[in-house]
Amino acid sequence: MTDNKKYQPLDAMEYPRFEGIRTFMRLPHVTELEDVDFAIVGVPFDTGATYRVGARFGPAGIRDNSVLLRPYNPAQQIEIFKHCAGADYGDLPIMPGYLQESHRMIADGAKTVFGQGIIPVFMGGDHSVSLPLLRAAKEKYGPVALVHFDAHSDLWHGYFDQKDTHGTPFRRALEEGLIDPARSSQVGLRGPLYDQEDHQMSAEAGFMAITGPDLHRMGMEQAVEKIKDRVGPGPAYLTFDIDFVDPAYAPGTGTPEPGGFTGYEALFLVRGLTEIDFIGYDMVEVMPSYDPAQITSLLAANIMYEFISLIALSKKTGTSSSNI
Repeated sequence: MTDNKKYQPLDAMEYPRFEGIRTFMRLPHVTELEDVDFAIVGVPFDTGATYRVGARFGPAGIRDNSVLLRPYNPAQQIEIFKHCAGADYGDLPIMPGYLQESHRMIADGAKTVFGQGIIPVFMGGDHSVSLPLLRAAKEKYGPVALVHFDAHSDLWHGYFDQKDTHGTPFRRALEEGLIDPARSSQVGLRGPLYDQEDHQMSAEAGFMAITGPDLHRMGMEQAVEKIKDRVGPGPAYLTFDIDFVDPAYAPGTGTPEPGGFTGYEALFLVRGLTEIDFIGYDMVEVMPSYDPAQITSLLAANIMYEFISLIALSKKTGTSSSNI
């Protein structure tokens, strides 16, 4: 803690990185958020998964692999903790095996965090957790623009006559008016589908869809500009499914799809999303059990570091909704 009482990571020159209780980036574990600008929040729930399971261990894996992150981001030329204070809030309570009940608990916990006027960075968990997180965000900010990086649209109507899985959160979010599709983007969509109608779901829902093949053709810089133009002014929420990244670089996930993107490309895209009024972020579908070399958790931690860097940049310029 510095003289101005802003929270920041432990100094690795005083405390070795392998030492101490594991938190994200070795930030202090804080649940009273009045002196905090952003909070890392675990959501260890994976009952919404329909194929591989194990994302409940994602927050632990990401925390373990975040210890090498340092306070200065040279790509963004920002000393993060000169402009914002951050803490690891710990994990929201959930009820394993009970989706509806857990979603209510997640939404209630997230409302507490959003209600403090800070910017949360959530880490799942399967992608179903984005639905209760968006429910909580709407209570404070109203409908938000969604910036969604994923191999899949997650716009399915349901599975086995059930409405809530990790493949349906944004269909439900649209139905509940949680997001503004006219300002929203889905980026990186690829892989086999059941029929041609599935391929049209994003456009029919009102999203701008940049498919994986489209993104490879147009390049990252053009994609960044298209996303930013689409979002425009107003609050936005970024959700990042790690299966956006090719399984060669991120094997530890539930529904891997070849033809994806490198770790550098993922970092480049997020770094480019400056001047967007992000009120929250999530990183989902990290599964340490399928990640023997821990490269997926390591990449997820570094992408979250770029989220935090965007928060610091917005605090520096005073453009975040949480400053208002």
